Amino acid sequence: MRLTIYGRGTVITVLVITMAMDIIALLIPNEIAKAALLVISVLLISFTLYFFRDPLREIPKDLKPGDVLSPADGKVMMIEEVEENEFLKAPAKVIGIFLSPLNVHVNRVPITGTVKFYQYIKGQFIAAYDHASADKNERTVIGIEGERFKVLFKQITGFVARRIVCELRVGDKVKRGDTFGMIKFGSRTDVILPANAVIKVSVNQKVTGGITLLAEVPEVN
Repeated sequence: MRLTIYGRGTVITVLVITMAMDIIALLIPNEIAKAALLVISVLLISFTLYFFRDPLREIPKDLKPGDVLSPADGKVMMIEEVEENEFLKAPAKVIGIFLSPLNVHVNRVPITGTVKFYQYIKGQFIAAYDHASADKNERTVIGIEGERFKVLFKQITGFVARRIVCELRVGDKVKRGDTFGMIKFGSRTDVILPANAVIKVSVNQKVTGGITLLAEVPEVN
């Protein structure tokens, strides 16, 4: 199982903690306490390794220029029409994706292009499935300008998630499907698309980052 580079520090810290727990367990004469510590140790390191997994993925080969891939694993929690005033500055459609602690949390670039907008916003830690979290929680907002259209997407923390990792900065050239960061321990990712985007997913549908086609943006003549 491949681990993401974004989790190395956490994995090392948890490994040290679990090794200390194992040593203490071996020194404890009480068999029940010994077994409890060993079980907790195994569960803790197993969950940590599972959470920071980074499976190898190849994007679909038959993609068209207007196709937008999901930037995250999870479940589509909402699809709405909005007025986007940060980057697209026009009517738009937003797809909200909820990530549980069991999902892969590595994020991927939804379209090929250039990063034209980046903003980190400190905020609250409302539960990610609450629609208010999109505007109130700690988040990064990234805008990419492709060959024909723009896409804005947000990494949003949740009640459990407390840290966002994002390597993207204004001026970076990116390719559809590239990994660029993660949100640790449960979160939400919103994708804001042009109003003419044809949505290819539905609410409650499970999506896979770098694989699932979220929408197709037709060429404007």
